[in-house]
Amino acid sequence: MVTESTRTPLLSFVVPVYGVEAYLYQCLESILGGLTVDESDAIELVAVDDASPDRCGEMLQSYAAGRPNVRVVRLTRNVGLGLARNAGLEQARGRYVWFVDSDDWLPPGAVTTVLARLRRDEPDVLLLDHLRVHENGRLEVDASSHLLRGVPDPVTLDERPELLRVQHTAWNKVVRRDFLDELDLRFHPGWYEDIPFSHPLLIGAERISVLDQVCYRYRQGRLGAITSTRSGRHFDAFAQYERLFEWVDKRHPDPELRATLFTLMISHYLVVVGNDDRLHPHLRRAFFRRVAEHYRRFLPPEGYPQPDGVPGLKHRLVGRDSYLAYVALRRAHRMAGRLRGQRAAPAPAEADPAAGREAAEQSTALAGQG
Repeated sequence: MVTESTRTPLLSFVVPVYGVEAYLYQCLESILGGLTVDESDAIELVAVDDASPDRCGEMLQSYAAGRPNVRVVRLTRNVGLGLARNAGLEQARGRYVWFVDSDDWLPPGAVTTVLARLRRDEPDVLLLDHLRVHENGRLEVDASSHLLRGVPDPVTLDERPELLRVQHTAWNKVVRRDFLDELDLRFHPGWYEDIPFSHPLLIGAERISVLDQVCYRYRQGRLGAITSTRSGRHFDAFAQYERLFEWVDKRHPDPELRATLFTLMISHYLVVVGNDDRLHPHLRRAFFRRVAEHYRRFLPPEGYPQPDGVPGLKHRLVGRDSYLAYVALRRAHRMAGRLRGQRAAPAPAEADPAAGREAAEQSTALAGQG
């Protein structure tokens, strides 16, 4: 069932909703609260109840009552984040669309700023900065946020290739709806659904606008969030990267682009395989083996730009399928980190400052045997 509307807004917010009753109202209000009449007329909010098992459906129904710019899509069965976004997209009528996750929220002034930039630049894609917000309230700048600095006017990816390394999520991009149709892009089922969606947006765009302002608050550590859930579903990432490379080979078969994406893919896999919150230890070896298989399968013939330092060493271990050496390096790196933390306080007598370097050297030796 869809709540009907005949308006044609500039910007549609698509908000998939599942199991977030504690956060839902904050999300909705961060989008619609405090807007002027003209700003309210320029947007719509399409909320998708993905057969949520809690009170989210009732909350959406209540919130939409009396708000003509709120539309509710109700799914009869749970389909997951990507397909729920597709369902909302099919009902969205705005010239632009912004996918906002229902456990996150927007800071004050974000909607006003985004509307102004869309009108000024008329981009295919508008990139936004964000902050990670931890459960204890700690704010964290994303490691890729510095890439958004110093881009005052619309660009292409050829002009700013580093933009491909910005966090590959859907929610930090506002996208022209017709552009999505031109690229024939929709979300696929499974976890890590942003991978074959987000990268093609930047690759295919003729006008990328960059908003160097925090316009999104990304909640960290929520119970039930993908990045905080140990599950075999993290293996979905492999199918998503296969879809990405299939799209690139068909639409933009550029060797340099493929090499960059290969670097990003392996680095992303290494984040997943090394994260205790995502993979149970008994799944780590199998995941690593799949990473090594993708390394061999997608390795560019002319090579690729490897990271420096420990990340680059991990890449080389993947290339050699050296799981035991990887485990030794991972342990040594963590031990060195603990020792650095101990040196910040009065160190116990047995805390040898050289132990971290020695462990790293041992791991480097192991890497040479992998």
